[in-house]
Amino acid sequence: MNIQQYMEQLGQQARRASRVIANAPTSKKNAVLEAIARALDAQKSQLLKANGEDMTQGKRDGLDDALLDRLELNDARIAAMADGLRQIAALPDPVGEISHLNTRPSGIRVGKMRVPLGVVGIIYEARPNVTADAAGLCLKSGNATILRGGSEAIRSNRAIAACIHDALQAESLPREVVQVIDTTDRAAVVQLVKLKEYVDVIVPRGGKSLIAMISEEARVPVIKHLHGVCHVYIDDKADFDKAVAIAMNAKTQRYGTCNTMETLLVASAIADKILAKLGPMYQEKGVELRGCARTRERLPHIKAATEEDWSTEYLAPILSVRVVDDVTAAIDHIQTYGSAHTDAIVTEDYSRAMKFLREVDSSSVMVNASTRFADGYEYGLGAEIGISTDKIHARGPVGLEGLTSQKFVVLGEGHVRR
Repeated sequence: MNIQQYMEQLGQQARRASRVIANAPTSKKNAVLEAIARALDAQKSQLLKANGEDMTQGKRDGLDDALLDRLELNDARIAAMADGLRQIAALPDPVGEISHLNTRPSGIRVGKMRVPLGVVGIIYEARPNVTADAAGLCLKSGNATILRGGSEAIRSNRAIAACIHDALQAESLPREVVQVIDTTDRAAVVQLVKLKEYVDVIVPRGGKSLIAMISEEARVPVIKHLHGVCHVYIDDKADFDKAVAIAMNAKTQRYGTCNTMETLLVASAIADKILAKLGPMYQEKGVELRGCARTRERLPHIKAATEEDWSTEYLAPILSVRVVDDVTAAIDHIQTYGSAHTDAIVTEDYSRAMKFLREVDSSSVMVNASTRFADGYEYGLGAEIGISTDKIHARGPVGLEGLTSQKFVVLGEGHVRR
């Protein structure tokens, strides 16, 4: 069987399975999610063994530190996968929910019912935790899913898929509700994004080149997650201690994630004081700073930032720093160089905070909080299937509602149109 035939088979199986899971009761879906969580806990040693083999191969293949960080599983990350599934199980089931029901002058009642999308194809690099998160979210929202993880995580993904399939079978649901593409051949991705007869939406998670390729090749609608050039702006009305804590956490809590700060913007009136504090702290953490001319007047030992730096997602201990005049200048910078992912302001001034919230056109905009909170788990979605930077129905962390659509429902009592 060649790749095209293999992918056609997966698509057909997913379409059949989607009809079953779309009509599964909430209790059965929750039982599967709980069973997967238990299996992940019980099979931890096997998951770590498989992941260890992926990590060893990844180091041999020269994967960079950011990719290795995303690839790695440990006790805490496996526990977080299981906990995320339990959180999804505890969330209200959106499928079948009727809203906006109102009575029209004709007497009919018109509302909207939330329904599954159908079959969701998900393409991602490294991050084996996405296998569990995506499967859980698609399952709870009544969708079948075809998962294509990166070749660097193939062993980890197979081990997680085994836990998922065991749980589905235990609850008498088709294994094909969740299918993990079991080949590292890149041609599988090209075929997946063209399966318009069987796949309803594609969600890619990865680098700019992957997203560009999928957007170009796809014959199926795409929920895009572009790169995360995230900003923190420290206003001159900021609380100093809050500003320092947020600026450090947003950059150094974890380097290889899309919600990590890549550019720090500092109001000129507070720049002397804040940079004198943060400069040595970043240096102690091993963070390379690249600054504008006004930043380098205060931190003369750091590198000069280039035009390219302002729009770069480093995913590494590198940070661009720019001194700006005020909140308006900060917003202008973000709108020029940002990626519409996540941006934050640190200020005690209510008017400036509201201006920032209104005018920064990103999928998550924050006041006095680290950009690292831009995450489905932290937002109470249980997990996320990705962070959409599009302006379609799903924007920001995509949870259960983002994996459903709505159809109009009309309730009458023998009404006819006159």
